[in-house]
Amino acid sequence: MASAYLEKTFANNGNRKTMTFSFWMKVAKLDTNMYPMSILDSSSGNQADIRHSSANQLRMYATGTDSTARLHLVTTRVFRDTNSWYHIVWQVDTTQATESNRVKLYVNGVQETSFGTETYPPQNIDLRWNGNNNADQGGVTQVGAVGGGGHWDGQLAHFHFIDGTAYPASTFGETDATTGIWKPKTAPSVTYGTNGFFLKFDNSANMGLDSSGQSNNFTTTGTIIQTKDTPSNVFAKINLLDNYYNGQASGSLSVINTKIQTAGSGTETYTLSTLGASKGKYYCEMKLVSSTAAHQTRFGIAYESSNGTADWLGKRAVGWSLRQDGTPTNNNSTISGTFASYTAGDIVSMAVDLDNSKLYFRKNNDAWMNSGDPTSGSTGTGAISITAGETYLIGIGDETGGYSVCELNFGDGYFGTTAVASAENPDDGNGIFEYDVPAGYRALCTKSINAEEYS
Repeated sequence: MASAYLEKTFANNGNRKTMTFSFWMKVAKLDTNMYPMSILDSSSGNQADIRHSSANQLRMYATGTDSTARLHLVTTRVFRDTNSWYHIVWQVDTTQATESNRVKLYVNGVQETSFGTETYPPQNIDLRWNGNNNADQGGVTQVGAVGGGGHWDGQLAHFHFIDGTAYPASTFGETDATTGIWKPKTAPSVTYGTNGFFLKFDNSANMGLDSSGQSNNFTTTGTIIQTKDTPSNVFAKINLLDNYYNGQASGSLSVINTKIQTAGSGTETYTLSTLGASKGKYYCEMKLVSSTAAHQTRFGIAYESSNGTADWLGKRAVGWSLRQDGTPTNNNSTISGTFASYTAGDIVSMAVDLDNSKLYFRKNNDAWMNSGDPTSGSTGTGAISITAGETYLIGIGDETGGYSVCELNFGDGYFGTTAVASAENPDDGNGIFEYDVPAGYRALCTKSINAEEYS
């Protein structure tokens, strides 16, 4: 959500003793304070929030109606996985006699019991978590921010707030019988209460639409992207934890880690995707937004990280890439053939056939370069041959001084914050791309990878 959020001012106070928060979160940024939900009081400041902290811990905080801090829990556990979705359930019931039963946290269905900060509310106290924080003070509920700042940089899904009932995590999620993975219940049986809401984020024209039946719709500020990446089907992103550029003077990731500005200043390296595969056929698109004159962007694949070394993609034997000037490279050697250069505004398609160890490139929906045919199988018409038997990830990087800005579409259906124009789908229906996807090729996402790896 980055610089966007949802907001609502409730007309009345709800139940301030008993409530449940359930949502799925995926972080795209670390080491900064980000807020899935908050209530801000214009008179006395922030009164209640759920926060992913600058130490990457999860916190719940709330004052009582006397503006005194009454609840403050901070996990010892850190949440640094930028590839996976976490299911978070905060269960609040201040009527409970046992202190530790008044607030419970569940992560992926398992109760979290280790807290570095552990202050539970007094029994039967009213918390400023539900309502308008008294009409004279103008409390505002925000999802994805606090006071219009502290924006959630990542993704949120299936966001429930229950007014008046404390539900366990099993109400909202369950273990998949086949995979053993915790998954969402998309239509849980709950009573939402007067101020309750259910944000599905399934209406791109109205991301604040409440599906609880209570008509507690939120107003959207900024642009919230509706991606194909969900708790049930995770799509690849640029890997923040393998990003040598991140933290560099000129390097950064944005738009839920699908947009990268390379570091510049002579830095030569590359960054890989969060997901990889060893079998099957996969398709991805890269849009070059801008680059400096001396710069040479590289788009391709690798089966080993650069590890922060000054090795551009294709310099070592572990990677293949198409350079901006149209030169394909592996192991510091040029690959022969007829390939096209690309410049700002161009979209480069890449098809990776891991069953036959072949690689293909295309620019702007023109014919595949080098007269290639991604559907030619073992014949590999016009293909670049790659090493068999490895697990490959998609890579993006640079070779020389200067910098570039690149946007990758792994199948989410966007370049940056702009939806693709033509909306082409792979055969299995998982993913949205700008251009036609060759028959048999898939987006790099968990459903497609599982089908290919275990077929």
